[in-house]
Amino acid sequence: MNRTIPPPIKDAVDFEIVLRPYEKFTLDNGIPVYMVKSDEQDTLQLELIFPAGSWYESEVLEAAATNFLMKSGTGKYNAKEINEHIDYYGAYLNRNAYHENATYTLHCLTKQFEHLLPVLQDVILDPVFPEEELGIYQQNMKQKLAVNLQKCDFVANRFIDKYLFGDFHPYGRVSSMSAYDALQTEGLKAFYKKHYTYNNCKIFVAGKIPHNLAALLNQYFGSSQWNGESNLVKLDLPIQPAEEKKFRVFNDENGVQGAVRVARHFPNRYHPDFPKMLVLNTILGGYFGSRLMSNIREEKGYTYGIYSQLYNFRQTSAINIQTEAGRDVCEATIEEIYKELSLLQNEAVPQEELSLVKNYMIGSMLGDLDGAFQVIQRWKNLILNDLDENYFYNNVQVIKSITSEELQQLAKQYFTPGDFYELVVI
Repeated sequence: MNRTIPPPIKDAVDFEIVLRPYEKFTLDNGIPVYMVKSDEQDTLQLELIFPAGSWYESEVLEAAATNFLMKSGTGKYNAKEINEHIDYYGAYLNRNAYHENATYTLHCLTKQFEHLLPVLQDVILDPVFPEEELGIYQQNMKQKLAVNLQKCDFVANRFIDKYLFGDFHPYGRVSSMSAYDALQTEGLKAFYKKHYTYNNCKIFVAGKIPHNLAALLNQYFGSSQWNGESNLVKLDLPIQPAEEKKFRVFNDENGVQGAVRVARHFPNRYHPDFPKMLVLNTILGGYFGSRLMSNIREEKGYTYGIYSQLYNFRQTSAINIQTEAGRDVCEATIEEIYKELSLLQNEAVPQEELSLVKNYMIGSMLGDLDGAFQVIQRWKNLILNDLDENYFYNNVQVIKSITSEELQQLAKQYFTPGDFYELVVI
């Protein structure tokens, strides 16, 4: 090998991206299990997913509270015993409640998996929602909320979602002191019984799989119709955006920074423009070398960072440009945002910049598929949204083939200033 000659450079867009397939089997009671194997490390990730997000709650915050407090006491173990057992085996049990779904995720060494399943089974199948744990949860969450409400960035996130989707829509609904106070143990138990059932459960597994995985999962989760059968109907909840488009909120008279949000509605991931907008959004503010960052951070020095994101909500989506800037330059920041939107409408993206962004996006995607944990996350997002690998490969093809002309037309359609909500919180 002649080390004076560098190896040829290959653009990321020239790589063929392959989404590794999953394996699937079904437990005795019908729970589907999706699995991606890897023997690289002696670790395992097990995730149980239920349609138990905020979309389904009849009382504000009951989805998140139910999800959190399931781990705070069961028929056999109290919260301290649960946490000590998990810590003893070097594992981590995380829980989250989102808009549509709620999850429990176990990370552990494969050899310890069998020792952790009895406690995980109890958490999922037999939570008791102790009254004292609910009181602690309410106190902690109200204290956390009181602290966060002093932060302009936190307040801005709450307001922009309310303006986009409406106060009562799950995407725009926010926490409050009174909502935490209103939580009742019986309500949480009822929500749990309705949503955390065997027929509403999906299991995703990745990593080094034990040889007896199917037998273990059947023993602890597949041998009975736990919590009975619950057939959920997802309500059709209308979006009620604010009629006004410009808002200025005063939150901290002693603050030196303000939070800026410029956002608008956008079709969801099922719309053909969605994968195209992923590219345009990256150019605008989706990575560190984006136009917003180059202008407002590097050239103007108004902020430490500014980003644009595309929401991946199930019902609808939104484009949200967000930053924190000095109080005296918040309005100037908004002006510069609109200048960048206008440039994308009126001038085609140079080929060199487009090539850079395409390579960045494909390179990021290649990194996201490096390992079983990352692959199962990709499959999980597809499966939970009733999509298949064709959607993934179509997105890859859009990134590789989209032209400057297509991006300019997209900007003309979706970057009209009057369509955006403006918010400054200082």
